[in-house]
Amino acid sequence: MTDTDLQYMVVQTAEQPVVSVVWLHGLGADGHDFAPIVPELRLPFAARFVFPHAPLRPVTINGGMTMRAWFDILTLERGGLEDAAGIESSSASVARLIDAECARGFAAENIVLAGFSQGGALALHLGLRYKQQLRGIIALSCFVPLAQRLASQANAAYAKLPIFMAHGIQDNVIAQSFAQTGRDQLIAAGFAPQWHSYAMGHGVCPQEINDISVWLQGLDGASNGVSN
Repeated sequence: MTDTDLQYMVVQTAEQPVVSVVWLHGLGADGHDFAPIVPELRLPFAARFVFPHAPLRPVTINGGMTMRAWFDILTLERGGLEDAAGIESSSASVARLIDAECARGFAAENIVLAGFSQGGALALHLGLRYKQQLRGIIALSCFVPLAQRLASQANAAYAKLPIFMAHGIQDNVIAQSFAQTGRDQLIAAGFAPQWHSYAMGHGVCPQEINDISVWLQGLDGASNGVSN
């Protein structure tokens, strides 16, 4: 399906959904990757999940191979050169997808932006800058992109925006320490991400899925904070 420049798939748990979750996949995957998680969340309310497919582009760290990617990855070195133009372009595309969800009748405050790995990085980037405050951000096994722009670009009015961050202790793709640095950068910028770590690699685990479900169900009255 598409009514924006991004192709996407939709999974709806019941009629008349009260929440829309836009979920961004990781490098080389597509929108189908996280669809199987929806029934595992066992949400007690009707929800609409939108899983967009990233555009096809060459990825530098993979020898220029063309694959689905939200932006190019030039290096895995922390503090290395980043594809700012790609990040901003995909942010604009996903923002238009969120706009389309708003046009369907969802208030921004009832839209959650989620993502894994590269998709999680983009979710953080866009969610903190979107023109309206969203219901929350889920950032899994990822990092904060363009961190040097965070303080000047992120909307300080979103300080209470719920942010769920999670990472695997044994992640050998994006080191947990890199993710923790991003968490600390968010805190320094005035946000209060809720932090979770799991005994896993670069992926997801049942406990994480359960924690995401609990977090989604508690958004109305949940308080944010960093936890270990």
